[in-house]
Amino acid sequence: MADPSVQNGQERRVLTVSELTTRIKENLESAFPSVYVVGELSRVTRAASGHLYMTIKDENAVLNAVMWRGLASALKFKPEEGLETVVHGSIDVYPPRGSYQLIVSWMEPKGMGALQLAFRQLMEKLEKEGLFREEIKKPLPPFPRKIGVVTSPTGAAIRDIINVISRRLPTVELYLFPSRVQGAEAAAEIAGAMDLLNEKRPDLDLIIIGRGGGSLEDLWPFNEEIVARAIHRSRIPIVSAVGHEIDFSISDFAADVRAATPTEAAEIVVPDRVDILRRLNEHRKRLTLTLGTVVDRGRQLLRSVTSRYAFRRPEAAVRERAQKLDDIVEKVKTSFAHRLGVLREEAAAMGRRLDALSPLRVLERGYSVTLTSDGRILRSVERVSRGDRITSKLHRGEILSKVVELNEPPKGGTKDNASEE
Repeated sequence: MADPSVQNGQERRVLTVSELTTRIKENLESAFPSVYVVGELSRVTRAASGHLYMTIKDENAVLNAVMWRGLASALKFKPEEGLETVVHGSIDVYPPRGSYQLIVSWMEPKGMGALQLAFRQLMEKLEKEGLFREEIKKPLPPFPRKIGVVTSPTGAAIRDIINVISRRLPTVELYLFPSRVQGAEAAAEIAGAMDLLNEKRPDLDLIIIGRGGGSLEDLWPFNEEIVARAIHRSRIPIVSAVGHEIDFSISDFAADVRAATPTEAAEIVVPDRVDILRRLNEHRKRLTLTLGTVVDRGRQLLRSVTSRYAFRRPEAAVRERAQKLDDIVEKVKTSFAHRLGVLREEAAAMGRRLDALSPLRVLERGYSVTLTSDGRILRSVERVSRGDRITSKLHRGEILSKVVELNEPPKGGTKDNASEE
């Protein structure tokens, strides 16, 4: 068999796999140092190292891609399955697998800015968790005494808040916690400020966080998840005052109260002293009118009472009441005596009836009661026998007898079955 390394008498160059892969790598990387690719994300995986692995595909092809941890962590939105994206990067060959891949340096959703998509994704996530529910929002105190403000110490927001509150209710104490409100580190500073105020200044009645208007990028710290969660765990009511009236941020939805501007926030949290004085004056007038009416009615009642006969001659009224009381006592005595007499007559009549029915009255008329030896009333000769001793009770005294003879009742006579007494 001919040696494949020799062709037409000349030695042919034979490459190892590594050498061939290296040449392909050099050629591909030099040919595609910077490319833009559009496609649909698939098999999106974030490794424990923080690197983001994915494939970018269209109807006919699939391209492996990777985004290193530093760039992936800076993404404002979450790359997810099925998302149409435009990516930028360079072609690279991964020798261990002998495959090429795109090293992604930039990524943006197709047809939508990365910030808009990130805003929508975070809104959906936090809403599912219940961070925006109305029932968990804390009410603002009607007359706050101490207010914390988290904002830039040099921005227009703090000047507007100070001017409005000092004009409306100068007795309020303001505590400024300086924080950046723009840039990559602003969100962490804002969230940390709210946590620190909750820990160190629990006496605050409320906290205002915010800044003036700006672009979506300028306002982005107030759309960060770290700020929304700090608002949610705050025990002190939070007022979000971010941007101009047309701007909405995630902190607006998470806060207990949303104000369109810092100026409006100051107007919401403190009442106007002019309005307070006006209402107090109205209450004073109504109270004065009510008290005047009560006093007038009291005077009329007093005049009515003092003009009565009993008030002018109280001793006559007392004597009259005493005389009426004597009359009542006499009537009660008479009624009681009459009733007592009736009851006595009824008792006497009942006694006479009972006396007429008494067995002793029967004995007075010559009758007697015969008892057996054991003291039972003898109603029939069947209850005794010859030789038994019996006792006859008379009206006066008793007769003791011995049964000598028994005369049986005639046949057909009634047999005494009465119970013994």
